[in-house]
Amino acid sequence: MAIAPSQTGIDPQALFAIRDLEMRARVVVEGLRSGLHRSPMEGFSVEFTEYRQYSLGDDLRYLDWHALARTDREYIKKFEDETNLRCHILLDTSRSMLFGSLPYTKSEYARTLAATLAYFLLHQRDVVGLSLFDSRIRDYMPSKWGPGHLHQLLAKLERKPEGRRPTNLGNALEEVAKLNRKRSLILILSDFLTPPEKWGVELGYLVAMSHDVRAVQILDPAEQSLEFGKAAQWEDLETGNRLYIDPSVARLDYLEKFKSHQVAVKQSLEERGVWLQTVSTDQPLDFVLLEMIQQSGVARNMARTNPRESG
Repeated sequence: MAIAPSQTGIDPQALFAIRDLEMRARVVVEGLRSGLHRSPMEGFSVEFTEYRQYSLGDDLRYLDWHALARTDREYIKKFEDETNLRCHILLDTSRSMLFGSLPYTKSEYARTLAATLAYFLLHQRDVVGLSLFDSRIRDYMPSKWGPGHLHQLLAKLERKPEGRRPTNLGNALEEVAKLNRKRSLILILSDFLTPPEKWGVELGYLVAMSHDVRAVQILDPAEQSLEFGKAAQWEDLETGNRLYIDPSVARLDYLEKFKSHQVAVKQSLEERGVWLQTVSTDQPLDFVLLEMIQQSGVARNMARTNPRESG
């Protein structure tokens, strides 16, 4: 199923009509590639490919003469030891992630984003690991590189989470710190709906280990506006409690509390030097990935190590 990217990005509902997770990831990455070629931002298309710009003193044997003829720019072919980002994705699979006012849930959106990131980075020959967590880490894959590793990682993401347990981000952060001793880019994909006091200390430990920690908060549009329509009985996905809610009555109080929570989350992250990207599940994933590249540098100059050390 082919989806053509546009100036407004890849339509999420069309993307989620694709059942195969690897195909979704490929569509998003190709959409990003197309967008970068149209973009006036110099350098990003270079970072995305297996090339870098020529620097004085580089071996001319590795100059790409075809690229020079096409673009009048000098590019050097990159090798494995030049593309050696170490990244670990920490993915929330708790009950709250099963919410969705759209035809897909936050969990499905987050798993697709994780798959896209892994596909993107592994095709750069970077090393990528994965942890799936709810009240603790349930599945762990160390950072590695290779086609077989990508297939195993995607297979884990293909499995829909049970969503029976509440979030305990603090536990997950503590465990991932023990499992990742080498300096890495740690990307946390979660809705961050639990109070920062339950995970702030553990986040600080992870940062103190010299990891570059980045947070991607994934929210459903209805969570941000309480536009649920008519009054009905709703279940709290974290606690299992059921409440009768009239959105028109509860909206103002909810929005005030939601805003306070968001301020607290952002402040807690900023105090520890953690960059935050808040994403709504109606946003095109190619735009989300592009912002992540621009702001967090997942395609360049971050947490560089030797991929031969992966494991």
